[in-house]
Amino acid sequence: MSSSTNVGELKLESTDIKTAPGVELSSDQRTIVSSVLDLFAGRPSLAKLQLWKDDGVFTDPITIAKGRKQYEPQWYGLQTAFSEIERKSHQVTDAGNPIAMDMVTRYKVKGMGKETTINSKILIFTEGGKISRVEDKWDGELPDSGIANAFRRLNAVSVPKMVGVPKDAEEDAKRGN
Repeated sequence: MSSSTNVGELKLESTDIKTAPGVELSSDQRTIVSSVLDLFAGRPSLAKLQLWKDDGVFTDPITIAKGRKQYEPQWYGLQTAFSEIERKSHQVTDAGNPIAMDMVTRYKVKGMGKETTINSKILIFTEGGKISRVEDKWDGELPDSGIANAFRRLNAVSVPKMVGVPKDAEEDAKRGN
């Protein structure tokens, strides 16, 4: 993407992708994994989110975000919620569809100083060269109960009301993205 577009350039920061022995990623898969690693590091950008389908889905134990209006604020919300995000390790374990990756990340909550480390199994599904779904399974699991899912859907609707997404590349750049 050129800098003349309204979403800006695709500036990937997580370019040193670790893979398990025998796992080979294509150039397109490397771009996708790199962008997802950046998102989990609290480094979103409109350009990175253009790698997603408009009707894409992001799920983790606290949200089920369906569609651009719900998943984009989830990624920008990491900058709002955490003062530090440190990726301790990551390794792509499968280059299929989904791309599977193990990841350990330390988060420090803004204003509280509380730290937590999350062990994730990340699944990245693609369709037509774009990300269609990302599942972040903490300790390898996602909740699957009516009550938990109701709260996860509520989060997907409420976060966009609290977290703004930049309107263009200029606004994105002002946020340091």
